[in-house]
Amino acid sequence: MAEDGLPTVLILDIGGTHGMLEDLAALLKKHFHVITMKEFLGNKEEMSKKIQSIFVFDCRPTVDCELLESLPNLKVIGNSGIGVDHLDLKMILSFGVKVTNTPHAVADPTADIGMALILASARRLVEDNVLNFLGLSYFFGIAHFCCDRDDLSESIFGM
Repeated sequence: MAEDGLPTVLILDIGGTHGMLEDLAALLKKHFHVITMKEFLGNKEEMSKKIQSIFVFDCRPTVDCELLESLPNLKVIGNSGIGVDHLDLKMILSFGVKVTNTPHAVADPTADIGMALILASARRLVEDNVLNFLGLSYFFGIAHFCCDRDDLSESIFGM
C-alpha cells in the first residue's frame, strides 16, 4: 500500500506515443497510486515492494520473467483490451499472479464497425465519396464548366 492507503499499480507511461490515455490515467489515480515504468526503473529497490498490480494498456508494459522477479508483492495483472495473446500466461501463473481481461468489452463496437464496412462495400460508398469529391469531370471527361451542379445535387449524387 502507498502512503495514501491506495494499492499501487505499475503502468508504462501517461500520454505520448505508447502511454495510456490521460483520461484513463486520471480514473486510475482515483483508485490506485500510479507508478510509471520510468519511476520504477529510477528507484527499483524501493518501488518493487510497493507494486501490487500492473495495468497493461496497448500490450505495454511488456510483462516478462525479469519484471515479475523484481515485483515480489505483485498480485494481479489487469489487461485493457480483448485477448491475452501478448501475455505468457503459464509463466505469469507460475509466479502466483492472476490475470484479468475484458473479453466482451468491445464486442458490440467491433460488430458495428464490421456491419458498417460490409454495407460500405456493398453500396460502394468509398467510390461514390471519391466521385462526389472529385466531380464527374475527373472520371468522365466532362468539362467542369458544363456541369451545372450545386452542393445539394452533389450530395444527392454521392448518396
